[in-house]
Amino acid sequence: MKFKHYAKHLAIGIGALLWLTSCGSDKYYTPAQVNDLRAPAYPLITIDPYTSAWSMADNLYDLPVKHWTGHDFPMLGIIKVDGECYRFMGNEKAVMKQVVNTADKAPWKGNYTFEKPASEWMNPDFNDSAWKKGTGAFGTPAKTVKTDWPGTDIWVRRTIEIEPELLTKDLILEYSHDDNLELYINGKEVVNTGNACAMKQMKPLTGELKALLKPGKNIIAAHCKNPVGGAYLDFGIWEKPEFTPVFPMAAKQVSANVMPTQTYYAFECGGVLLDVIFTSPLLMDDLDLLSRPVNYITYQVKSVDGKSHDVAVYFDATPQWAQDRIYQPVTSSMEPDEKLFVLKTGTKEQDVLGQKGDDVRIDWGYFYLSGEKKQNRTAQIGRAAVVQEAFVKNSALDNSADETLTGDISEEMEVLAISDNLQKVGEKPVCGYIMVGYDDRYSIQYFGENLLPYWNRKGDKTIMGELSSAAQDYTPVMDKCAAFDKDLMKRASEVGGEKYADLCALVYRQAISAHKLVEDKKGELLFLSKENFSNGSIGTVDISYPSIPLFLVYNTDLAKGLMNHIFYYSESGKWNKPFAAHDVGTYPMANGQTYGGDMPVEESGNMLIMTTAVTLIDGNTDYAEKHWDVLTTWANYLLENGLDPENQLCTDDFAGHFAHNVNLSVKAIVGISGYAKMADLMGKKEISEKYMTAAKEMARKWEEMANDGDHYRLTFDKPNTWSQKYNMVWDKLFETGLFPEYIYKKELAYYLSKQNKYGLPLDNRRDYTKSDWILWTATMAEEADTFNALVDPVWLYANETTSRVPISDWHETILGTQHGFQARSVVGGYYMPILKEKMLKK
Repeated sequence: MKFKHYAKHLAIGIGALLWLTSCGSDKYYTPAQVNDLRAPAYPLITIDPYTSAWSMADNLYDLPVKHWTGHDFPMLGIIKVDGECYRFMGNEKAVMKQVVNTADKAPWKGNYTFEKPASEWMNPDFNDSAWKKGTGAFGTPAKTVKTDWPGTDIWVRRTIEIEPELLTKDLILEYSHDDNLELYINGKEVVNTGNACAMKQMKPLTGELKALLKPGKNIIAAHCKNPVGGAYLDFGIWEKPEFTPVFPMAAKQVSANVMPTQTYYAFECGGVLLDVIFTSPLLMDDLDLLSRPVNYITYQVKSVDGKSHDVAVYFDATPQWAQDRIYQPVTSSMEPDEKLFVLKTGTKEQDVLGQKGDDVRIDWGYFYLSGEKKQNRTAQIGRAAVVQEAFVKNSALDNSADETLTGDISEEMEVLAISDNLQKVGEKPVCGYIMVGYDDRYSIQYFGENLLPYWNRKGDKTIMGELSSAAQDYTPVMDKCAAFDKDLMKRASEVGGEKYADLCALVYRQAISAHKLVEDKKGELLFLSKENFSNGSIGTVDISYPSIPLFLVYNTDLAKGLMNHIFYYSESGKWNKPFAAHDVGTYPMANGQTYGGDMPVEESGNMLIMTTAVTLIDGNTDYAEKHWDVLTTWANYLLENGLDPENQLCTDDFAGHFAHNVNLSVKAIVGISGYAKMADLMGKKEISEKYMTAAKEMARKWEEMANDGDHYRLTFDKPNTWSQKYNMVWDKLFETGLFPEYIYKKELAYYLSKQNKYGLPLDNRRDYTKSDWILWTATMAEEADTFNALVDPVWLYANETTSRVPISDWHETILGTQHGFQARSVVGGYYMPILKEKMLKK
């Protein structure tokens, strides 16, 4: 489905595409410009790595609203027009019952082996008595992992009991795997993922698949292979009961338009036009606003058939927004406030900072749904069926919270709901908004100390105060977001064209909200990333490195926040190696590196390059001087080890260890030159000359060693290989002249001969790529045609991929599908062309 965003809007009389017009006493917002990109997933609520909700379908009503991990974060939006209810957001689902439990509900028993078994290992009558006995899930340490799986392969056999009556029900197989999975039921293969990693996959067991099950004992057998990184294996079966939706009729979506801080939808239904705008005020010039844990959902309604219509709107959300697992008991309440409805929910346990890992959601703190108390606006907390039927019958709720709720939503869902009876709506727009908020209480554990979120860094604020401030600030914040979006889209279009601007809009909120902003006890800003669907690391240097262009463009304090924890780790003596650490833990526990291997040249080069960029943009050496001793240690390490790196990982660690990495050598050389530039700006002329001379000599040797005729190699020792030399872009931005222009021209010409439909592969070994690196590679081009030739396939991938997730930066260039990763901050690297324009204009 291909939207021409807002074209139909224009045709039915919404007026010119202005971002601000009149809406009664309020304001009526429309997008800054048309974004023709069909997003892989549409950002809705983007506060931080935990409170992050997306629409993973073309239409907002096609699927439930989801967390970036793919778990349901249910939120319904209903508009009632002249007595008819139309669903414009979310999708109603039956509350399913787990009949063969996965580990997130309860541990399960199975037999397993790490040694390759006989070929009939998956059959029901196979003798597995020699296998070890263990408890699922299996994997690297995580909350639900009960049996450690330290190697590459694991084989698991699990006996399950199936009651006869279950075979008359709709059954769904759930499986989670990191990485490659083969799964069998009673000896027959039902899942074969190939080279992939995914969590909570749901496969209906119908027809022949369901016939594989029999009353009594059954065997589910699985083989999972994990070549690198974290490992995980879990599976179970659900029963899907019969279900009749309350709101079967959907509105007609006519447009969806992603701007940097806002997502705009438009719907037709019953003679009215409904606009819904999701706003995340992630404005980097105001860190208190950026970190305020409140987003807006705006609704705007007008008649388009010349008639007046009775209109009411309704929103509800479930406690799943505050749960990791649906089985966790919750408590919900309506908080007293004179001006706002404040609906609150959270787990009863409140195990603050009690878990860490990748595919997890927050289960401490509280979720809030809030709106101003105005005439004809009502709210209610109760069982979904009761609350929804009240709106259907009365266009209103009863302003109560059901005190009989048990807290167990795994059997009967409860909702927090707000409705607004707009009554008669004509051609003059009627507008309103609600707010979504989350108070995580404590956000990060930093070397043993629990840190408050930045918005409450002094401990003197409350979420009630933030909701109140957000309500008071609604109009000015919306105005600021609209103005920012307009400016950014114009800037991106001028730098790289409309398709490039589309990509910048798509990734803006994703890049920022994959971080958490806090301060340490000394007042140092920490802007800590989470490696989403990578391994869950926190504050990873080779995540900060590709992400940093966005933050260098808009606020170098945030760029420093990407590095401060790594400097502290070394300078405190907690990390005593002569190169930079990889990370400081597993999100949200930042107590020291947990990644299994070091990346000595990679991370040292990253830190030197990022510090140089901050120094050049700030126009002073304050930051570099503060950390000069450790920067010197890293620069000396690169001098000794950087030209021809030994066997080690680089940021593209999914490709595994390899030696003589030509692109990694570029990083070392540029890092050394950056150190020299900073020394020069500090007046350390002898040091500057020494290191710049060394960098230039290394670059000369690099060309000799890497030259492969019409291009440069992947590794120094292997002819007829190639790779993207994306690290070379900093030589242009730093204006160090290490690599002559003919090197860039030769490489770029070669890349154009290696492109596939959905992009330039990372190197000659595989067809997959990293889209952030493609944008860096494109930035090295001086000609617009070459730039567009490299960027346009990335736009096409985003527009056509069938992997409907917050855009994956690691994708297949022939199939256009996700290879791994999603919702990661590294897409901040898409802003490298704008960073180049900024730095070279100075």
